[in-house]
Amino acid sequence: MKFLAVVVLCSVAAPLARPADTDSIENVVKAVYEVISGPAGPRNWQRFRGLFADGGRLIAMRTTPEGTAPAVMTPDDYAQRTTANFEKNGFFENAVAQRVETFGAIAHVFSTYESRRAPGEKPFARGINSFQLIHQGDAWKVITILWDSEREGNPIPEKYLK
Repeated sequence: MKFLAVVVLCSVAAPLARPADTDSIENVVKAVYEVISGPAGPRNWQRFRGLFADGGRLIAMRTTPEGTAPAVMTPDDYAQRTTANFEKNGFFENAVAQRVETFGAIAHVFSTYESRRAPGEKPFARGINSFQLIHQGDAWKVITILWDSEREGNPIPEKYLK
């Protein structure tokens, strides 16, 4: 009986990415966009956590009076910071161009994105997500997502829009 309770507890507590989510670099990136995107309502944060390696981080570059500064988050921090907004507002982010580089067990994806409140609407934001991934066992996992937004004085270079 104790064994069964432990198995059930572990299955509930363990982050669940779909097996296909982590079988390739492209699928991990696609899954991240899928989890954060959707109409107003909850997101599948358990799936989101399962896309990250232990110690994974998300880092947003923020504009400050002094210039820019990184805001570093764990996947749980990100979920906590965005949940209220996602529950009230639609948010759809998709890649419009990507560059993938790999070496051994590491990969880098430079992913140009557009953000919308609803599919088909004009984007309210654009920028670049820099994904760093690692290959562990038979899975690719996100170790870092670092991003910066397009803004006055920081346009996306044309080469990253193709």
